[in-house]
Amino acid sequence: MAVRTICVYPDAALRRETEDVTVFDDELKALAADMFDTMYESEGIGLAAPQIGVSKKIVVIDYRGDKNVLVNPVITAEEGSVTREEGCLSFPGIYEKVESPEKISVEYFDENGEKHVRELDGFTACVFHHEIDHLNGRLLIDRVSPLKRAFLKKKMTKRAGGR
Repeated sequence: MAVRTICVYPDAALRRETEDVTVFDDELKALAADMFDTMYESEGIGLAAPQIGVSKKIVVIDYRGDKNVLVNPVITAEEGSVTREEGCLSFPGIYEKVESPEKISVEYFDENGEKHVRELDGFTACVFHHEIDHLNGRLLIDRVSPLKRAFLKKKMTKRAGGR
């Protein structure tokens, strides 16, 4: 397939509203394959469609060989709280301690239109939660303190050539 360009903050694509996928066809499978290629090229474990400028509700995750395509995912339950260091391909080189649920329940479809319901915990829950956040325009910097957020925004905008 193809490696696509990853949108880096402050790219507006990262905040755009995403649309539900309604057609499960070869085009969707090709997009998912491109997303995996892009994620592997960047040595990531998860990638959401908005991160490559596609405003659709699609996520790919490959954590410890558990390879998943999530289409129209919804977190139906969250339990507990844990603080972990997270990184993001749209914030290269940035790693921050953020709070996320210890356990989640997720409903989604795969690229063939088959429905899945999963109960996840630990770091796997963190990965799924992080990627699903992207589909709602929520980013890593939204989960840090206001002071840290201001610092990271300034740093990333400067990197992007802004002021």
